[in-house]
Amino acid sequence: MRADRLVSLVLLLRQRGRLSAATLARELEVSARTVLRDIDALSAAGVPVYAERGRNGGFALLPGFQTELTGLNHDEALALLVAGSRRGAQAFGLGSALASAMLKVVDALPESHRTTAAGVAERLLIDPENDLLSRRAVADDVPDVVVAEIRRAVFAGHQVRIRYQAVSQAPKWRTVHPIGLVTVREQGYLLATRDGEDRTYRLSRVLAAEELDKPAQRPDRVDLGRAWQERSTRFRTGGDQIVTLVRIRPERREELARTALAIHAEEIGPDEWLQLEMVFQDSRHAEWALWQLAAAAEVLAPQSLRAALHKRATAIAATYAGPA
Repeated sequence: MRADRLVSLVLLLRQRGRLSAATLARELEVSARTVLRDIDALSAAGVPVYAERGRNGGFALLPGFQTELTGLNHDEALALLVAGSRRGAQAFGLGSALASAMLKVVDALPESHRTTAAGVAERLLIDPENDLLSRRAVADDVPDVVVAEIRRAVFAGHQVRIRYQAVSQAPKWRTVHPIGLVTVREQGYLLATRDGEDRTYRLSRVLAAEELDKPAQRPDRVDLGRAWQERSTRFRTGGDQIVTLVRIRPERREELARTALAIHAEEIGPDEWLQLEMVFQDSRHAEWALWQLAAAAEVLAPQSLRAALHKRATAIAATYAGPA
């Protein structure tokens, strides 16, 4: 760990120039005293780092202390930086590793590409946390120690024992054979097999994990994209599906269609609203999807879904009926 930190310290000084001990401590997530010890270690190892005294002082490297990687062209370097999605890495517990890797990529670029690479964040924003309506994407909260144990088992080809809490069930320990990890819209999943059957586990519901020193049963070659698609299809076509009849404003159709399993019929009503016959995974899925649209949609059938939405609306109305 210290060796990685020393490398990161050198890269920070090479890319940003003079930095104070406090700034380095913040970037490296250590104390200022640790930074000073690391500076001493670098000096002893022959790295030309020196201190500048005064109000705007700090630590810096002698000019010219750098190397270049000439194998990357401009677009290749840009693609690497854009592909390094911090949010995707966070889902697998690799956020700090990604930050360190991107630092090394930028540092290794030829001087002619470094200026452009350093300005990527000022010109390209990939998948921001909020959309234009300030709706924030909710990321799964998975302890690093849990996802790290699962990740090690995946890459080592070992079985893993997980304490998993399924919806509306008490946590249970189970031993699974990992296939791969998938992240979708800030949510991480473990694809695995158990007792010869395909299983998909949401990482946020894994309370503890333990890599076992036993080989996992896994095909030699896996098309993870295809495996995910097949499991997604089985999920969408299983369960207690519900067919609904919905009246909706035309401009909100696509928003609702993205959450439904299927649309069986569609027509335009006399008031120019659309009337759709839609299929949802279950009643809870349907209630959630239609609640998002507020008064822009109305459930015509089944009556049980209308009643559930009415109960929600009544509770909200009661909350705001009087003064605060």
